[in-house]
Amino acid sequence: MKLHGELRRRTGVGLWLLTLGLAVIGGGPAALAQAPAPGTENPEDWPQYHRTSNAWRYSPLDQIDKRTVKDLKVAWIHQPGDITMGLQATPIVVDGVMYYIGPNNNVFALNAATGEQIWHYQPQIDPLAYESFYASASRGVTVGNGRVYIGTMDGRFVAVDSLSGKEVWSTRLVDQAKCSGCLFSSPPVLAGDVLVGGTTGGDQPQRGKIFAVNAATGEKAWTFDTIKQGEESWPGDTGDVGGGGAWMPGTYDPVSDTIFIGTSNAAPDFYGDGRKGDNLYTASLLALDPKTGKLKWHRQEIPHDTWDYDSAYEALVVEDGGRELIVHLNKSGFVFVMEKATGALANVWPLSETYNFVKTIDPRTGELIDRRPLEFGKENLVCPYLLGTRSWNHGAYNPKTGLWYTNAMEVCQIAVPGKQDPSKLGIAGLYLGVDKLEAVPPPGRKASARLDARDPITGERKWTVDYPIPGLGSVLTTGGGLVFNGDPEGVVRAYDADDGSVLWQFRTGSGIRSGLISYAVNGKQYIAVPSGWGSLAPGFMASVFPRVKELQGGAAMVVFALD
Repeated sequence: MKLHGELRRRTGVGLWLLTLGLAVIGGGPAALAQAPAPGTENPEDWPQYHRTSNAWRYSPLDQIDKRTVKDLKVAWIHQPGDITMGLQATPIVVDGVMYYIGPNNNVFALNAATGEQIWHYQPQIDPLAYESFYASASRGVTVGNGRVYIGTMDGRFVAVDSLSGKEVWSTRLVDQAKCSGCLFSSPPVLAGDVLVGGTTGGDQPQRGKIFAVNAATGEKAWTFDTIKQGEESWPGDTGDVGGGGAWMPGTYDPVSDTIFIGTSNAAPDFYGDGRKGDNLYTASLLALDPKTGKLKWHRQEIPHDTWDYDSAYEALVVEDGGRELIVHLNKSGFVFVMEKATGALANVWPLSETYNFVKTIDPRTGELIDRRPLEFGKENLVCPYLLGTRSWNHGAYNPKTGLWYTNAMEVCQIAVPGKQDPSKLGIAGLYLGVDKLEAVPPPGRKASARLDARDPITGERKWTVDYPIPGLGSVLTTGGGLVFNGDPEGVVRAYDADDGSVLWQFRTGSGIRSGLISYAVNGKQYIAVPSGWGSLAPGFMASVFPRVKELQGGAAMVVFALD
C-alpha cells in the first residue's frame, strides 16, 4: 500500500506504524499480521453500519478503480417486495452473505455473489406501530455472534439466527402508546456483550432514551435518559415531553470501549419558551460506557436548540498530529471537531454557506455567537431549514486523499413559533411548536445542492459538484480512488476522488435514499446500491425543489461488478 502524506497525517497511520513497531518488538510476525491499518480491517466485508468503527464508509478494495470503473455492469438485482418509504438501509456483508432490511422490518439474507435469497424474516408487528408518524422506515441491521439484530418499528430489539433466519429472542423496550409512537428506525450497535440504540423522539412529546440489552439473551442491561434531571436543563416537568432520543446508529470504539452516539433535538422544536434551560442532553454527542451506560463525556453542540438541529449524525474518527479527533456534523450545518478521549474542542467549521441562526460558532469554546431567537407568532427566516445542511445520510472519508465527501444543500425556512398542547396530540402527532413552516430559498440566491470534498478538520474545500436536487443517500469511497454517490433521480455516479470528475454513471430506476457499500466474494469486487425513493424528507423540500413531487418510489438492491 502506498502511503500518501495526507494519509500519514490524518488517518492514524502514524499511530498505526508506532503500534505496528511495538507489535513487532513484542510479538514478531504474528503480531505484525494482526495489525491492519485503520479502515482496512476485513477488506472483503462490510461488517458494520459504517464498515469500520471509525465511521469512514471507506472500502479498501481497488479492483474497481479509475481505469476499470467504466466497465461496471449490473451483476444482480433483488427486490424486497415492499416500497413503503423507499429503501433506506445500509446493507451488511459478512463472509459472502448480504443482510439487509427493507420497509416494515423485512429482513433478507442473500448470496452476495448471485443475489439468491437464503431467507426472509419479518417480525410480527403491533398494529399500533403503523399509526406512528415514522412508521415503516428501516435503516439497517447489525450482524455479530451468529445473529442478525434489528430495532423494530414497534419498539423492540430482536435477534435472528444468521444461518436460518429464525427468531432467537425479542425484547420490548418502549410502549408506543405512552411515547407518542416512538420507535427504532435504525439498528442497535453491538458493543462487546451488549446492544445499544435509541428511538425516534425529537419531534414527539416524550422523554427520549437510549437502551442497552444483553446481546446473547436480550435481557435489559441499562437505560440512559437523554433528558437530564434538573431545573437548569428542564424547568418543572418540561422534560417529560422534551423530545431527545437517538434515532441514528452510534459507533462503538473497541479501543476505548466507548459508544459514541448523537442525540436528537428538544421538543417542542421551535417554541423554546415552552422549555427554558439548556435542555441537556439534546442536540449533543455522548460518549457512553457500554457496560454500564455511564456518561464518560458529552458535548452539547446546540444548547437550547430552537431550530430543530439534531446532532444524531455519524462520529467520524481521524488522526491529526498524533491526536485522535471526532468530526461531527449536525443539522445546523456546523462541523464540530473534538478530542476523542475527552470531547475537548479542536475546531468548529461551517459546511453551510447561508446559515443565519447565529453569527458564528466560536471554534475554541463552541459558544453560539449572537444566536438569533425566533419571535413568537411572527414569521422568522431561518437558515438552514429543518432537514439541515445535510440530511442524516452519511459522508465518507478516504485515507488516500485525506478528504471527507459529503452531500450538502442550501435551503432556509419560514417558521412561525406557536404553542401546542401535547396532551391533545395523537400517536402520529408532532410536537413542533410551530404554526407555519415552509422551506424557502436563502436570501438572494436559489436553493441549491452539492457534493463536497472537504478537509474534515479545517473544512477547506478541495472540489464540489452541483446537483439540481439534494442527494439524500450516504456516500461511499474506495481504495480504487473513487467516490460513489446516488441522487434522487436514481442515478448513481462514480467520481474521481481527487478532482470530482464523473467516471461512470447508471440510472437505477428510483432515487437513492440509502447507504452504498462495496465488498468482495471469491476475489471479485462488488458495488451495492440500494435504490428506492421514499421517506418523509422529500415532502419538506418540495416547495424549493418541486421536481421531487414527480419522482417515483421503489425498492431494489442493485449490485454491480466488472465482467
